[in-house]
Amino acid sequence: MNGPGAKPFFLEASGGERFAIHFPPAGRCRGTVLFAPPFAEELNKSRRMIAMQSRNLASIGFAVLHVDLLGTGDSSGDFRDAGWAAWQEDLLLGASWLRKRYEAPLVLWGMRLGALLALDVAPMIQPDSILLWQPVVSGEAFTTQFLRLRVASEMMGGGKKTVKDLRCELAAAGSMEIAGYEISSGLLEAIDRLKLSEMGMPGTDHCWMEAVQDESAPPSPATSRMLEAWRNRGIRVEHVRMKSEPFWSTQEITDSPGFLSCTTGHVSEKYP
Repeated sequence: MNGPGAKPFFLEASGGERFAIHFPPAGRCRGTVLFAPPFAEELNKSRRMIAMQSRNLASIGFAVLHVDLLGTGDSSGDFRDAGWAAWQEDLLLGASWLRKRYEAPLVLWGMRLGALLALDVAPMIQPDSILLWQPVVSGEAFTTQFLRLRVASEMMGGGKKTVKDLRCELAAAGSMEIAGYEISSGLLEAIDRLKLSEMGMPGTDHCWMEAVQDESAPPSPATSRMLEAWRNRGIRVEHVRMKSEPFWSTQEITDSPGFLSCTTGHVSEKYP
C-alpha cells in the first residue's frame, strides 16, 4: 500500500494504535476521502486497486486516508478482538483527523463489507457524499458465504457440518477460526443484521459502482429492487455499471481500469 507520496503513521485509539496511510493532495486540496476497507481476504486481493485509486485521487488534489481497523493490518489487537462498534469508532477517528487538517468536502468511500460499514457510520460522520464499490447487499448472506469456507475445509477432512452447525458452535464458543481469521460471535452477529436496503442517508449523494460482465444487459433483479427501495426512501443514488472482473475475489491479483477511471472522473466532476 505504501509508495510515492504515501505517508504511514499511527493514530492513538481505544485499546492501542491504528495504523494509517495518508495520501496528501497534490496542490490545492479539492476534497478529502476516507476509505472503509473490505473484509478479510477480500482486502488482500484489493490492496493494489485501493492503492492505485488513492494515488490517482491524490494526484488531482484529494487527501486520502486509510485506517487499518482494530485487529487488522498493522493496527493493535488480533482479528478476534474486532467488533463492529470498534470499527465504527476507527472511521470516526479517521474523519476527525482529516477534518482537523483540511477544510474541504469529505467523501466516504467504502468497498464490499466496508461499504456497509461506511453507510452505518455515515450519520455520525456526516460526509458530503458517499462512494460505494460493489457493496454487500445482505450481511447475513455475506457471513453465510464466509462460513462456507469452513464447511468446505471440514468436508476435505471428512466432516459433514453445515453452516447452521457452525453458527451454533460459534455462538457457544465465542469465536471460531475461518480461513485463517478468528472471528468473534459478536462481530458475525453484527454483520448478520446489516441490510443495504435499510441503509443510506437521505439528502446525501451516493454513487454505487458495480462490476458486470455485460454493460448492455439490464441490472439484476436484486440490484433493481435495491435501487427502487433506496429511491422510495428518498436516497439519492447514481448507479454506475462497468465491465470488470471481480478483482476482490479473483484467484490472481487483478486490476480494473474501469473502476479507477470511473471513480476518478466521478469525484473530480463532483468537486472541481
